[in-house]
Amino acid sequence: MQKHFFDNSNPAVNYLPNENDNKNDLGEIIAILIDSKWLIALVTGIVLAIGTAKAFIDSPVYKVDAILQVEAQSLTIRTLDPGGSLQKSEIPVIAEVELINSRMVLGEAVRNLGLDIIARPKYFPIIGEAIARRFERRNKDNNVSNALFGQTQYAWGGESIRIDTFTVPSDWLNKGFILIAGKQGHFRLMDEEGALILEGEVGKLASKQLKGKQQSVTLFVPLLKSRTDTQFTVMRLSEENAINQLKSKNNFLVHEKGKFARILELTLEADKPQSAVQILNEIVNNYIRQNVEKKSAEAQKTLEFLEVQMPLVKNRLAEAATALNDYRMSKGSVDLDLETQGILEGVVALKTELTKLEQKRDELRQKFTVWHPSVVATDKQIARLQGQLDAHDKEIEVLPETQKDIVKLARDVQVNTELYTTLLNNSQTLRVAKAGAVADARIIDYAILPALPIKPQKALIIAFSLILGLFLGIALTFIRKALRRGVEDPDLIEKKLHIPVYASIPHSVDQEKLSKTLKRNYAQKSNGPLILAVQNKDDLALESLRSLRTTLHFAFLEAQNNIIMITGPSPGVGKTFVAVNLAVVLADAGKKILLIDGDMRKGFINKALGVGRENGLSELISNTTSGWAPILDEAIHKTPKVNLDFIENSLRMTDESWVHKTSIVNLDFIPTGSIPPNPSELLLHERFGNLLASISKNYDHVIIDSPPILAVTDAAIIGRMASATLMVVKAGQHPVRELEQSVKRLTQAGVHLKGVVFNDLPESSSRYGYGYGQNKYVYQYNYK
Repeated sequence: MQKHFFDNSNPAVNYLPNENDNKNDLGEIIAILIDSKWLIALVTGIVLAIGTAKAFIDSPVYKVDAILQVEAQSLTIRTLDPGGSLQKSEIPVIAEVELINSRMVLGEAVRNLGLDIIARPKYFPIIGEAIARRFERRNKDNNVSNALFGQTQYAWGGESIRIDTFTVPSDWLNKGFILIAGKQGHFRLMDEEGALILEGEVGKLASKQLKGKQQSVTLFVPLLKSRTDTQFTVMRLSEENAINQLKSKNNFLVHEKGKFARILELTLEADKPQSAVQILNEIVNNYIRQNVEKKSAEAQKTLEFLEVQMPLVKNRLAEAATALNDYRMSKGSVDLDLETQGILEGVVALKTELTKLEQKRDELRQKFTVWHPSVVATDKQIARLQGQLDAHDKEIEVLPETQKDIVKLARDVQVNTELYTTLLNNSQTLRVAKAGAVADARIIDYAILPALPIKPQKALIIAFSLILGLFLGIALTFIRKALRRGVEDPDLIEKKLHIPVYASIPHSVDQEKLSKTLKRNYAQKSNGPLILAVQNKDDLALESLRSLRTTLHFAFLEAQNNIIMITGPSPGVGKTFVAVNLAVVLADAGKKILLIDGDMRKGFINKALGVGRENGLSELISNTTSGWAPILDEAIHKTPKVNLDFIENSLRMTDESWVHKTSIVNLDFIPTGSIPPNPSELLLHERFGNLLASISKNYDHVIIDSPPILAVTDAAIIGRMASATLMVVKAGQHPVRELEQSVKRLTQAGVHLKGVVFNDLPESSSRYGYGYGQNKYVYQYNYK
């Protein structure tokens, strides 16, 4: 069972323990977000506006695609046998992808389409191109837009240019130029520094020899449609840069669809759909064309080899036939027995095969090194056949001389005859193959015009901007909270300092208006008081001060005197506001109150009450004459009345319709007097204590507004003479360390710090509107 402890001697510890004190409170997080809703809304709105602008300003991007099918067998080396082959190998698809991305294919597309020449209108920064696109969508008469904002140098819609020829020196490649349209089709070409390069006319070749350079600049513009003085950006790219731009800027991609499908998809992105289709189809056609040319080149290379070998073989055949005929004529007819004919046929077959392998090796060596597997395998076959042929030669050597000669001569004739026939057949076959060469890839789909752009995805960008804006707004909220180390919860003061919080005063809009009025110096001597408790008695902040009045009533039951000091850790916390309005609230309750402005450095209560500063506290303390009565009569301002004419003037000047025409009763006031050079020394004088002791007998309460405790020592001096000291703390302004130091200084000076007044709670704060802790409920209740 949970126990609750109460300590009557220290009201700061009289609260119920909360099990969630050391845990992140979800309600606290939600309250922080609610308090910063306008900041989050502002950040979200800015990011959303930027995202929306980007969605509508960015140029639309269109995507086109084409599909190729690559045959599985794409590399063939033909043999000397008709219809046969030496080697067939499958080229991987990745090789075809790299081939399409090569300069051989893309470079030809760049040259054919003139992609190395850039010519485009110069648009107004950021929004110019979007405005031009909008005009062109609505332009049915094919006109040129008028210049906006007087910026005639920019294109605003309807402009177009085409350049067919543009040559520059090599050191001017990839350099930007400006083409300025003139009257009646004339134009000027300028460099980026504004120097004139050449002048020309549409439809005529313009050329100019450059000084100090061997090359000239030539420019041919067949089309130029624009207003006079419109500028165009012109550039001649190197082939390498043009290819790189095609790959990167246009996002040209080639990839295989599916695994081992041997289907290639080519995609290209561009801001003009017609241009994208033209470029991609040109790349596809270039790839197919080079593939066909490659196969024709292979056949032509083999054919050239055969055409070199055929005359040689034909000559050897003629020589062998002549030698055989001559031998027969000289020796007469010689018949070969069956055994010799068998040897001859074997020798002929081996010699023919050996000759074919030697020619095959010569053909392979044109493509491969001696260490290639095909060349090595052919060498082994040649060595094996040579061994068999050497065995047959030994058999021939044992034959009679006549038969031996006949066998050798007949062998040469038959071998060369078969070899020449084979070469002739292969030559005819290659001629047919070259004439009917077909690519190893075929086009499945050409690129076609897309219906809609793929970028920007407006809905996605706007949705992402909204989410990003919310995220940044929330992040900024918590970052700001982390950087602001000030105490924002009055409960934290009670837990850390063990000092009760007597009242939590919400922010008052009316008091903010009054402060602005005081800064305009509307309240002068003899004018009425500009005090919230006078002007708007129903303000929510005054309800908290009335609660403080009740708390002080019980706190003073055993007090030594009736003096109350109001101080704060630093300037600008609202201690003067609390002192003045607490005095009025106590006076309204029938108490006779004396309000003393004890801040003899920067006190300004006299301005709010509309009285002068002179003849005040400093004069009372520094007076050396005996007796207080004559001086007090001059120093104490008795129950000031409201100057109705001044209030009406304030109404007309500030439009503050909430100002009430009323007066303060039971309230006397002593101003600071002339600002002394030594306020602390005056307060330390015994006459100040005697003064308080004397005049406090005539009042129910004496309220002294003192300087901040951390700024000067005045508060420590005044506080020793008061039975109750209230420290005003502004919400979110003071770190805990600063409050601890303030309490320490007051305690060391012997000041009885009764409690804390938590001032200027944000009116939108959700953290203090709910819960069961002290000062969590703030209500307004009045009669109408």
